[in-house]
Amino acid sequence: MEDILAITLLFGGGSAFLLAISPVGRAIADRIRRGGKGGSDGVAERLQEGQLALLDELDAMRQELTDVQERLDFAERILVKQRETGRLPKARGSEQ
Repeated sequence: MEDILAITLLFGGGSAFLLAISPVGRAIADRIRRGGKGGSDGVAERLQEGQLALLDELDAMRQELTDVQERLDFAERILVKQRETGRLPKARGSEQ
């Protein structure tokens, strides 16, 4: 029984030591130090960057929509002005 216990402690201790110095062990230790929050800071930063990118794109689309509305208003004013002044004169050389 003592032999099995010694072998288990030897291999278990060696495995625990190797795990402690490996990147996985360091990640586990960091997670324990932070209180189980893990790498949520990186996720939050990426979400915030994505949100800012979406807001920038939304602002650009609003500006484009404003430009299109201004062009539409201009075209409507031109059409109304033409109707008020009558029909356009006939082109030279047309025979109708």
